Amino acid sequence: MVGTIRKLLISSVVAATLGVVVIAGWSYQLVHRPLLVPANDTHLVTIARGASAGAIINQLAAEGRLRHAPKLYYWSSRIWDRPVALQAGVYQLHSGQTLAQFWQQLRQGEQYQFAITLVEGQTWSQWASLLHQHDYLDSRDVEDDVALVRRVTGSEEYTSFEGLLAPDTYKFYAGTSVLTLLEQAFALQQQRLQQAWEQRLPGLPYETPYQLLIMASIIEKETGGNSERGLVSSVFVNRLQIGMRLQSDPTTIYGVENFDGNLTRQHLREKTAYNTYRIDGLPPTPIAMPSYASLLAAAQPEVSGYYYFVADGSGGHVFSETLAEHNRAVDRYQRGNH
Repeated sequence: MVGTIRKLLISSVVAATLGVVVIAGWSYQLVHRPLLVPANDTHLVTIARGASAGAIINQLAAEGRLRHAPKLYYWSSRIWDRPVALQAGVYQLHSGQTLAQFWQQLRQGEQYQFAITLVEGQTWSQWASLLHQHDYLDSRDVEDDVALVRRVTGSEEYTSFEGLLAPDTYKFYAGTSVLTLLEQAFALQQQRLQQAWEQRLPGLPYETPYQLLIMASIIEKETGGNSERGLVSSVFVNRLQIGMRLQSDPTTIYGVENFDGNLTRQHLREKTAYNTYRIDGLPPTPIAMPSYASLLAAAQPEVSGYYYFVADGSGGHVFSETLAEHNRAVDRYQRGNH
């Protein structure tokens, strides 16, 4: 009888031990098995401040990332991973990632890094709209433009960001203030402008780096071709040096409120601060965000005898030294009279 009881006890212990081993093994596999993220796909998860491991697991379940009941993942994590000191933020789940790897991300605060590209040749108004619309940027502090400009630049000289921010791709974490990106973009543009100013050719008609910035913005709007920037710059520099008006369509368009895409004779006749058909010299501010290439073109124009250029219909321009040559080019490329 005693032997029988002993055998039963031993069998029970063995069975219990095997059960524990099986459960432990299965729970270990559970936290080290890939979550439900489709192949070659990613998924962003927003972890709230103070969220517990249980709340996070329930969130993953609600978002369709778990294969089994949330409680199984919770207790398996408690056994094998102890998910503590988890940091809030936005994280990226990727195909093949396990729950154990996700807990490691959260402990180390390896948040997803977003990127936004601010394109050269666009205006501050276009950039502002893009920044305000981004779901993961905090734009609460971006209200009063003039006050914001002074806050970012540290100067009362400027009333707009136009031209003052560097076109580039900026990386950030969820919740970053737009103000932070503006400060980075302003600092980078100041650095680029200073480099261009220090490399400028002698005898250029600029008294300040800001005037060079204005010219660079005009070049940026006039041509997107790197090979032409120096020639476009030479045309405008040549004009300024003899007191000839710039007669630039992009500057005139910039001064038209609610421009509808159709530049008319009336627009060209109207005297605004930006209508370079009617005013002498440069407009009062940049008209777009110029790239470093345009800054260098403004600082180092090619040497030419050109005073005119017209679009050739294929993305480039035809440059002319005299008005007669220019009129023939206009007749050929704009009016289609070959």
